[in-house]
Amino acid sequence: MTWGFVTCGPNEALVISGCCYSKPHLVPGGRAFIWPGVQRIQRISLNTMTLIVDSPKVYTSQGVPISVTGIAQVKIQSQNEEMLLAACEQFLGKPEKEIEHIALVTLEGHQRAIMGSMTVEELYKDRKKFSKQVFEVASSDLVNMGITVISYTIKDIRDEEGYLKSLGMARTAEVKRDARIGEAEARADAAVKEAIAEEQRMASVFLNDTEIAKARRDFELKKAAYDMEVQTKNAEAEMAYELQAAKTKQKIKEEEMQIMVVERTQQIAVQEQEIARRERELDSTVRRPAAAEKYKLQQLSEANRKKIILEAEVEAEALRLKGEAEAFAIEAKAKAEAEQMAKKAEAWKEYKEAAMIDMFLDVLPKVVAEVAAPLSQAKKITMVSTGNGEVGAAKLTGEVLEIVNKVPELVKSMTGVDIAKVIDKSHRGIGDF
Repeated sequence: MTWGFVTCGPNEALVISGCCYSKPHLVPGGRAFIWPGVQRIQRISLNTMTLIVDSPKVYTSQGVPISVTGIAQVKIQSQNEEMLLAACEQFLGKPEKEIEHIALVTLEGHQRAIMGSMTVEELYKDRKKFSKQVFEVASSDLVNMGITVISYTIKDIRDEEGYLKSLGMARTAEVKRDARIGEAEARADAAVKEAIAEEQRMASVFLNDTEIAKARRDFELKKAAYDMEVQTKNAEAEMAYELQAAKTKQKIKEEEMQIMVVERTQQIAVQEQEIARRERELDSTVRRPAAAEKYKLQQLSEANRKKIILEAEVEAEALRLKGEAEAFAIEAKAKAEAEQMAKKAEAWKEYKEAAMIDMFLDVLPKVVAEVAAPLSQAKKITMVSTGNGEVGAAKLTGEVLEIVNKVPELVKSMTGVDIAKVIDKSHRGIGDF
């Protein structure tokens, strides 16, 4: 290598050591003069390194395993000579991958330590706080290596146990509840604000209308004052001209006034005649028909009243006559029944036995029918004979006749009339006759 100038890009730094330098000479992104053989030149990268800091299943302060993935941007500091010198001491001659690995291990260690000191809720809800703590703690260590942490942020937080999902569900429910409450409050606020705005609008309208009316009133007043002033001036100007004419016309006016008085007198007379005519017309078309209608209604009312009284009297008379007729009919019927009962009693007294026989003869067929009724209703009769006397129908007929023959004895025991003797007397009487 020949002596001369050596250059480097902005993403690297030259490290010159050897003769003329008690410590390495650092040239970030520039050029330097090199003496080969007595001086040595090396290069160190100043590129920004992107590190994926993954910390799987780290137990938080609550004992819940959480996985966090962060992204960090780091680089060797070239602006601070001491930091650059420290970086040279640590990493000069090492590949960039090894530098990345050292920085990544350091960041991951700090990330895991901070995760273990926080709760899941703090990690999930306050990522900015977590990122800030990792950034500050890692920077304090890496700065001693000459490495600056440009940025650090959380890329992902994972939970294999479902803890974050439960938090999310609770938060979702809370957010929905707050959303519903907020929506209701927003509607209420909107309604209140709308009412206030409407009130303000109406107040503005009223105020505007009031101002317009006031302005219109002021305009009319001023206009009336101007018109009066103009008319006054015009009247004064015309007065001088018309004064003489007025004097001349005064006599003519007096004559015209006399004519108007006559005309007015005639109009008054005509009006009085018209009033009298209308009064007569009103009397003939309204008052008299009204009086006639009133008289007609009075007569109709009186006739209707008399009709009602007459109908009531006729109805009362009819009811009285009907009552008398019904009383007479009842009395006549009672008299007829009394006479009939008397005649019947007399007949019974005179023909006591004959009447009883007559009644007996009237009742006898019914008695026989009642005695024979059970036999007529019987579908089958079974008769048992001991071998003595009649059997069959003759036996049955004999028993019926025996029952009938006992009827006179029954009558005699109840009434004391011997039917057999009465019948015998009647037969003898007929024979004698």
